[in-house]
Amino acid sequence: MPRVTINSERCKSCELCVAACPKKIIFLDNTQLNAFGYHPVSVVDQDACIACAFCAIMCPDSVIQIEK
Repeated sequence: MPRVTINSERCKSCELCVAACPKKIIFLDNTQLNAFGYHPVSVVDQDACIACAFCAIMCPDSVIQIEK
């Protein structure tokens, strides 16, 4: 089963990964703030991930890793 890991402290809330996800399981988490004052992204449903890695490819800061 694929696993999405997000380094929340480095996320800049650009939402490019949100737009790129075909399963729409990544969202901007307005309940948290990282050390830089940004709302990081989170994954709603790890089990729905198909490991396409579009989110990781789109991320300009390489904060997303996909593990198979």
